[in-house]
Amino acid sequence: MTQPDQLPTTTTSLRLVFLGFFSLATILLIPLQSYLPGVACLLAAVACLLRDGDRTFTRRMSVLLCAIVILTLAPINTDTDDQHFMILGTVFAVLVLGPAVFFLKTDPSLVRFRFLPPRFRWLDVFYVAISVPMAYYAIKYYFHFNPDMATQWSLPAQKNSGESWRLIIGINAVGLWDELFFVNTVFVILRSVFPLRWANLAQAVVYTAVLNDMAFLGLGPLLIYYFALTQGSMMEKSGCLLYVLLVHVLVDVFLLEAIFAYYYPV
Repeated sequence: MTQPDQLPTTTTSLRLVFLGFFSLATILLIPLQSYLPGVACLLAAVACLLRDGDRTFTRRMSVLLCAIVILTLAPINTDTDDQHFMILGTVFAVLVLGPAVFFLKTDPSLVRFRFLPPRFRWLDVFYVAISVPMAYYAIKYYFHFNPDMATQWSLPAQKNSGESWRLIIGINAVGLWDELFFVNTVFVILRSVFPLRWANLAQAVVYTAVLNDMAFLGLGPLLIYYFALTQGSMMEKSGCLLYVLLVHVLVDVFLLEAIFAYYYPV
């Protein structure tokens, strides 16, 4: 698939070094919170940009580096109180809308919110269909090997419809943001300057780092990384958000089912 505003340049060694430092900084700063080596990697990535000389490449990658800094400072957790909803919701909105607005003049077709596919493909439908059993068993065995996983989300001892709906809305809102940011923003920007393989590997690092910091521990990073790779690949092939959002909703349905089953067993 032809990417919007894709640079007609080859992937240089310097740019791969930048991608390495970018990925390391993401891991060190967000889930590991190792700030000294994380900042060192971030500065090394900036140095690579300064040496590159291509203003378009530098501009696009600078936006992603700024996003990593914002995520480092953001209170990423599963708290569902009103204040946290407001703060994290504002941060997430800025991370989705900010790059789109920033690129309006310089790269107007780069970050697009295309929800419907430009053409119908049975392969996309098959991908969504096969995701149902895959998501079910992935969540089932993930919670089996991490039995206290559900405690990453808090619910009262007695079932409360208000708190239950708050959790449902929160998880689905974060799921929507995941695809709008990790896939529609991070992946799309990376894909405009890197081949599919490198762009997808790097966006999956950002995807995994944030969700690991939020809640997904134990085997979570392995599952999230694989999931992120499939989502990036689907975005590349379908050219729209419809299918990646449908798959994420399916995953969230089984995730919510597992959380409620833990707190309120039948």
